[in-house]
Amino acid sequence: MPVARKKSAPPVAKRRAPRPDGQATRDHLVETAGLVIAERGYADSTGKEICQRAGVPLASINYHFGGRDGLYEAVLIAAHQQLVALDDLVTMVEGIDDPAERLRTVLIHLVRLTTRPAAPWGLRVLLREVLAPSAALSALIEKAVRPKAMFLRGLVAGVMKLPPEHPSVQRGLVFTILPCLTLMIIPKQAPARLVPAAAKGAEGMGDDLVLYAMAGLDALARAHTGRRKR
Repeated sequence: MPVARKKSAPPVAKRRAPRPDGQATRDHLVETAGLVIAERGYADSTGKEICQRAGVPLASINYHFGGRDGLYEAVLIAAHQQLVALDDLVTMVEGIDDPAERLRTVLIHLVRLTTRPAAPWGLRVLLREVLAPSAALSALIEKAVRPKAMFLRGLVAGVMKLPPEHPSVQRGLVFTILPCLTLMIIPKQAPARLVPAAAKGAEGMGDDLVLYAMAGLDALARAHTGRRKR
């Protein structure tokens, strides 16, 4: 009677270790895609062109991002971080106790960003997205915009001595940050021709913006709390 052979257990598949250069390839793809999309827009750019310019196989987009839409979402988030990263904002106010000085530090930094000689590709990508919103806009808001907005709202709330969720704090945030965003977006030639003083140096512009913003926030706070001006 033949002896039944014991079946050997199937080999256990080894889990593939992540390649050490995986993050570098991912970052390179995001950078390359950002430049292409800034030039052409998302609708007119192709994964083939992006991969050719990056010098990687076409399958790299699916491997790292699950597809072209996933790559675009990563580009949008990187674009927002390129303008100003949350970690940078947190670091620059560390050790500053005075709420007004914390907000002043951030506002001066934002104004300095507007004087850069050349706009980064991230700004052009974000402008294209704002003008022609895509399905990735929701991810951009949740993953990049909202965390920074919550941080900035906390700074404004500290100055106004109101809870961050107070409507006046939220409106105060818009009124305070919007001038900085406008200066980032408008062409550099416009201020020089229309309001020359606004184009001469970030320090004077930043100082005046801080004075203007602080006075406005104080007025809002007094109007909604009955607080008397000191």
